[in-house]
Parts: sequence; structure tokens; C-alpha cells
Amino acid sequence: MRRRYPQYNVCFLMNELRDWRSSDDHQPITWWNGHPVFAAHFIVLVYVVLMIVTAILGGAANPLLNLLAFNSGDVLHGQVWRLATYGLFNPPSLPFAIDMLMIVWFGRELERTFGRRTFGWLYAGIYLLPPLVLSLIGLARPTAYFGQPGALALFVAFATLYPGAMMMFNVLAKWAAIVLVALYTLIAIAERNWTILTLLWSTCGFAFVYVRFQQGEITLPRIPWPRKQPKLRVLPDLPTARPKTQPVPVAPKPTAAMAEVDALLDKIAASGLGSLTPAERAKLESARDGLRKRDPGRS
Repeated sequence: MRRRYPQYNVCFLMNELRDWRSSDDHQPITWWNGHPVFAAHFIVLVYVVLMIVTAILGGAANPLLNLLAFNSGDVLHGQVWRLATYGLFNPPSLPFAIDMLMIVWFGRELERTFGRRTFGWLYAGIYLLPPLVLSLIGLARPTAYFGQPGALALFVAFATLYPGAMMMFNVLAKWAAIVLVALYTLIAIAERNWTILTLLWSTCGFAFVYVRFQQGEITLPRIPWPRKQPKLRVLPDLPTARPKTQPVPVAPKPTAAMAEVDALLDKIAASGLGSLTPAERAKLESARDGLRKRDPGRS
């Protein structure tokens, strides 16, 4: 039995394809004669139309196309449009036709899984990374380049996404990608073409890292941005709080009624309760009722 390799992270695949039918990001850009046109098809259409224009104008020898090719010296002197136009004009050839087929096949599968926006960022990185890398190299020595569809890097991204997919002659996608990258590396080394070697590894490496990042296998390091510390200011000393002293209870001033009650109590102490007259008894009871109302808990 042939051993089956896991094609993809199942959880990630289900999350990405959960609402792909209803999401606008997974819908075609337009329709042509009843056939959907996706972003990968549109990229190939642009390349093919510009390939025809390149053939009519005579290829890279045309002065107009020479103004659109990448040249590190010109870019560093302000001709930044070459960063975006260097790869659009390709002469007709069999490798170019194969590249277009690879973009349609493998680019469409990547777009089907990731969606149009994520696929667009992937291809934008593959397309813009070579001139940026060559511009850095151009600080040390001049570099020039013309035409770059980036189909091999897309295939590396597909093989990273679906390593167990079967290709021609029952070769797994991951082994086909490794063989192709190794073969092109040896060709570049044999020809001492360090520009091609740099572009090969930069674009294929970016495609591999990008897919792994989308799968959650690679996370970007967090940059510890310095935070602005608040300014400190010296506050004046607060005045010391004085201890609160409990107020000294002040004895209530004797009133006339209290004086009469005191006299009655002295009379009771001297002669007994029976010595009080009815009027004095009533006055004592009234004073006792007033005391109960003022202090209910006191009997």
C-alpha cells in the first residue's frame, strides 16, 4: 500500500473553508461567458497581454521596455517605478507558458484555501521581494533584472500547504518542490548567476514562511516598543493631621424643674415617700415620664 501523507492541518483547513461559499473573499472577481474569473486567472491574463505587447515591441531591446526593467543604480537614483514594472513584460517562450499554467493551477488552489486577499498578499510579496533584495545588493554592486512571474515560488507555497498532493509520476508535491529548487540552485551555481540564486531562495523562502505563518506554525516576534514614562513632579508636603480629641462632656445647666425634682428627692430621703403631697407626687411622676421619653432604655 502507498503511504498517505497528511495534506494539511485539518483544523486550519476547516476554519478557512467554513464559510468560503458565502464569503466575498472567496468569490470570483468577475464572470466571462459563464465562467468564473478569479485573481489567479486575472494575473495570468495580465501577463499574457503584456507578453504580446513585449513581442510586438521587440523584447528587452526596445528603449521603452528598457525604462521599465529593474536596474539597481536607476532605482537608487529615484526611478522607483522599476520596482513594480520589472516583471510585467516577459518575452514569449516555453518556460513562460509553463509558468502561466503553474500560476493558474497552483495559484487557484492557494486562493481557494486562503481567500483572495491573503493570496494577493502572498503573490505581492513574491513579486516585490526580488527588486527590494536586489536594491540592497545594489548598494555593493550594480544588479539588473527583467521579467519574473514567480511561478516556482507559488508552487513551493502549494507544496507547503499540501505536501501530500500527488503530482506527475506519482511524486508527492513536497518532493517535487525540493527537487525543483535544488535543480535551479545547481543551475545558478554552475552559471555563476548569483542574482538568479538570490531571487530563487528569497522568493521560495518567503512563500514557505508565509504559508507556515498562515497555518499558525510560525509566529512573529513581538517588538518591545519603548513606552513613554510619565513625568514625575514633586508635590508639597501635606500638613500633618492633628489627632482628633473627643469633646469633654459638659454637664447640663440645672433648670428650675430639675431643682424642684432635686428638692423632692431630698425630702423623700429625709422624711420618706409618704411625706409628699399629691401635688408633689404628680410633679415627680411628670419628671419621671419625661426622663423615660428622653432615654427609653432606662427604667
